[in-house]
Amino acid sequence: MATKTEPVAIWDWPVRVVHWSFVLILPAMWLTAENSAWGWHMRLGHVLLGLVIFRLLWGFLGTDTARFATFVKGPKHLLAYFKGDHDHQREIGHNPLGALAVLGLLTLPLVQIVMGLFAGDPYDGATGPLNSLVSVGTADALTETHEWFVYVVFAMIGLHIAAVAIYAGALMQNLVGAMVTGKGEKAAGTKGNSAPSTGRFLIALTIAVALPLWIYAGAPPLT
Repeated sequence: MATKTEPVAIWDWPVRVVHWSFVLILPAMWLTAENSAWGWHMRLGHVLLGLVIFRLLWGFLGTDTARFATFVKGPKHLLAYFKGDHDHQREIGHNPLGALAVLGLLTLPLVQIVMGLFAGDPYDGATGPLNSLVSVGTADALTETHEWFVYVVFAMIGLHIAAVAIYAGALMQNLVGAMVTGKGEKAAGTKGNSAPSTGRFLIALTIAVALPLWIYAGAPPLT
């Protein structure tokens, strides 16, 4: 007998906004770099930095499924997941494998962004706002790494997309739909996600806006 299901709240709207913003901004940053539109490239980089900062803070201040403590577990949980010790119909949020994807999709872009902040040449119009804090040799090394590391980021994104497709085809889980609407079909009686706190959201948003703006301005008085 098929399990009776009902729509259950899974993802809060801040998580969904960040997720789909990544989908738009990452390709846009690649295009602006390929077309030497450095002004837009750097502006988008700071927007992306703000999104990463927000998501990291939301991992501590956000709803149940947004918090790292809820889904970032040790190797034992990952092994149990691969052995089938889980119930897709009653679990909400990231599974142990999805947790690895989240960490990768936050860490790799952050590394790429930080390199960009210090990278550049004062004469080519693409100098990061923190370039003056490092030596010319360090800036050159960061610039070279920044240029090819983007493909590491895109490789991680490719793995994520492949995993989503596998879950849709093999396990009949509509992960994309849940990230659009915030809800997914789960076994009847499954407890849904908690509601976001306005106060905590404003704290995370304030920091996520203020810090990139400060860096964009050259991080005075550091520079």
